[in-house]
Amino acid sequence: MLAIYKKEIRSYLTSMTGYIFMFFILIMTGIYFTAYNLQGAYPVFGITLSSVTFIFLIAVPILTMRVLAEEKKQKTDQLLLTAPVSVGQIIVGKFLALTTIYLIPMAVISLYPLIMKSFGDVSLPMAYTAVFGFLLLGMSNIAVGMFLSSVTDSQVIAAVLSFLILFACYMAESIGSFFESDALTALITFAVLILLAAIIIYNIIKNVFMSLIIGCVGEIVLFVVYLINSSVFEGAVQDFFGIFNINSHLTDFVNGIFDLTGIVYFLSVVAVFLFLSMQSLIKRRWS
Repeated sequence: MLAIYKKEIRSYLTSMTGYIFMFFILIMTGIYFTAYNLQGAYPVFGITLSSVTFIFLIAVPILTMRVLAEEKKQKTDQLLLTAPVSVGQIIVGKFLALTTIYLIPMAVISLYPLIMKSFGDVSLPMAYTAVFGFLLLGMSNIAVGMFLSSVTDSQVIAAVLSFLILFACYMAESIGSFFESDALTALITFAVLILLAAIIIYNIIKNVFMSLIIGCVGEIVLFVVYLINSSVFEGAVQDFFGIFNINSHLTDFVNGIFDLTGIVYFLSVVAVFLFLSMQSLIKRRWS
């Protein structure tokens, strides 16, 4: 795993990809920091970080688009899969390398509250709690981008998919607000989502019977629950889309609250998408 980690770090620091990623994060954060905290004299650094979460929509696809897609395109993934390391170690090694590249601009950003402190009274614990939340948010986005890079051999497609999925997560609550909050709307919405999930499962496992069973069981359970107690579906669509709004969990950190729920959420996102990346690589091994 260490060899994979070093290889990935070297590849990002000897090409433009890593530097473009770091430059984009630093330039956007620097602009908002100057406008809000220096010129505007606003003493809360977290407001700058919460205002620039959109940078992940561009920066993360740039960073992650080649991490697994390029391996597949160049056929070097076969060398990885025959190396004396497990698939889990391959994925974790690559993820740690991506996180290390992300830590470089984060180290620079960590100096900003100290700059603010030299101009006035600033709560450093509150500022660094926000920095910690921003770090976790970035790691979650990187894990998502890494998984999407594993499902294609095209860097362009991987970047586009990452942007679309991250944008959907960014706009999740707004998307949910377009739906009515009544139970029938929720029933129809979840029925369609279960159908889509069954189709996705089929594309992954290529087993029609299992996909049909999963889809049918899901639909039956959904309708039974609706018939027993339809009230549980009221507002459920909005709650469902809210789950995918990764950025919303940064709010408590910005306010200086060390939110354990947020930490568990971010780490869960990382774990789930690293697991999916492993499964994608395992599938490639046997295909």
